[in-house]
Amino acid sequence: MSNYRWIGTALGLALCSAALTGCHYNDQQSGGEAAAPATPELDGAWTSRTEEQLRDAIAGAPAHGLKPDLFLKGGEKGAALTQAALKYASALANGYSDPKKLFEVYTIPHQSVDVKAGLQQAIQRGDVKSWLDSLVPQTDEYRALSQAELRFLQLASKAQFQPVADGKPIKPGSRDPRVAQIIGALQAVGYVPPQGAASNTYTTQLVTAVKALQGEFGFKQDGIIGGDTLDALNAGPGYRARQLAIAMERLRWLPRNPPGTRIDVNTAAAMLDYWRDGQHADRRNVVAGERDKPTPQLQAPLFRLVARPTWTVPKGIGEKEVADKGPAWLSDNGFALKDDLWVQASGPKNSLGLVKFDMQDKEAIYLHDTPAKALFGMPDRHRSHGCVRVENALQFATMLADQENVLDEYQQAMQGDEDNKFIKLPREIPVRLLYQTVFWDGSRVQFRPDVYGWDNNVAKALGLAPGAPIRIEQPESSDDVGP
Repeated sequence: MSNYRWIGTALGLALCSAALTGCHYNDQQSGGEAAAPATPELDGAWTSRTEEQLRDAIAGAPAHGLKPDLFLKGGEKGAALTQAALKYASALANGYSDPKKLFEVYTIPHQSVDVKAGLQQAIQRGDVKSWLDSLVPQTDEYRALSQAELRFLQLASKAQFQPVADGKPIKPGSRDPRVAQIIGALQAVGYVPPQGAASNTYTTQLVTAVKALQGEFGFKQDGIIGGDTLDALNAGPGYRARQLAIAMERLRWLPRNPPGTRIDVNTAAAMLDYWRDGQHADRRNVVAGERDKPTPQLQAPLFRLVARPTWTVPKGIGEKEVADKGPAWLSDNGFALKDDLWVQASGPKNSLGLVKFDMQDKEAIYLHDTPAKALFGMPDRHRSHGCVRVENALQFATMLADQENVLDEYQQAMQGDEDNKFIKLPREIPVRLLYQTVFWDGSRVQFRPDVYGWDNNVAKALGLAPGAPIRIEQPESSDDVGP
C-alpha cells in the first residue's frame, strides 16, 4: 500500500475531518501523566480578567494543533481552573506528550519547563495571555505551521472532502471522468478557485495546480496523477491539519535554544541543514533508512572524520546481501571474509564512500559518503540500512574540516594511502536526527509522506486519532545498521 492510499477511506477521514473535534481523548493515554501538584497559592488568585484570558487562550488551542477539550470541559473554577492552566501551559512549553514514552529510541533533549512559577507571576501581573503566547517556539517555522494549521482547519470545515477514485494514471491533456473529482480535491486544499461545469479534460490550469501540489510534497513535478500524487491529492485539508498538529508537537518537544553550531537531519524529508554559530550555512539532500529500517530519532556528537574508511559489514547484512555473491563480484567490490565478518576495502566502491562522519551513539548511526550518487536526485530517498548518506559528502567534510581548523590534516589523510585515518575535531558538533513530515523551508510549508508510520502514534497521544498510543520499538534488525 502506498503512503497515502488509505487517506481517502472512511478511516482516514474519521481521524480528523474538521476543526480537530470529534475524537475523544483519555488523559491516561499520554503515557501516565504525573499527579498534578497542589496549588493553593494559585487557586484563589484568579480574577475575572485572568480567567477570561485563560479561557480565550484555550479556545485558541487549535492554532497549536491542540484540542481545547483536552484542558477545559467548561465551568472549571479554583483548583480545577489552575490545573487546566498548568496543563495547557506545559503542553505549549514542553509538548502535550512525552516522546520518550512514544518511542523506544528518542535521545534528542526534551524541553522541560516547570510552568507553575510562571503561571503565578502571570496571574499576579494580570497578563496570562502574553505568558502563554511566550511558551511556544518563537520561530518563523512554528508561526508558519500554525498559520497553515488554521487555514486547513478552515478549509476542512467548509465541505465534506471527497477523495479521487483510483484508476490509471492521468497524463496532461488526457480525458478522464475523474477530472471533476480532481478539481474538487484541489479546491478543498485551496489550489484552484471554484469552477462551474467542467469537461473531462485534464487542462493546463489543472496541470499547473497539480505540479504545485507535487512540489509541496517533494515529488517529481511532471503533472501526472497516479501513485503518490493521487495519494497526496487524497490527503485532504483535515489530514493536512492533522499532519501540521503533529509537526508542531514535535517542535514543542525540542529545547528552545538549540546549539548554534549543529547538523539537523530531517529523516522524513531526507534533508540535512547545517547551522554555524546560529546562522543557516548549508542544506543538502541525504539518503535515510528504508521504511523497515528507520533511522531513529536521536542526538549525538560528530567527533571525528574518517578518511578512506573500510566497512565491516554487520552480520545480518552480510548474510543477506554479501554471502551469496560470486567470487568475481566480491573481488570487484573489495569484499573479503575476516573473522567470520565481511569487510569491504576502502575506495570509490566502498559503501561508505570516501569519508565517514563518526558520531558517538549506542545505536551505531553515522553520516557518510556513498558511491550511489544517483539516489540523491530521487524524490524518495529512504534507501539505506539506517545510517545517513550525505550528498556531496567530500565537499561537506572539507567545509567542516576548514571551519574546525583541521583542513591540512584532513587533506593529507585523503591524499594518503592509509585506510581509516581518523581526524578528530577540536570541538564536537551535535547532530540531531529529527522526523518532521511537515516543515518550513524558509519560504513555504512543505509536506512529506509518513514513511515510517510514526505520525499516527503522536496523533493518538494528541487525541487526534482513536486508540491509545504505544511505545514504538526499533525493529529487531536494528543491530544490522549500515549504509
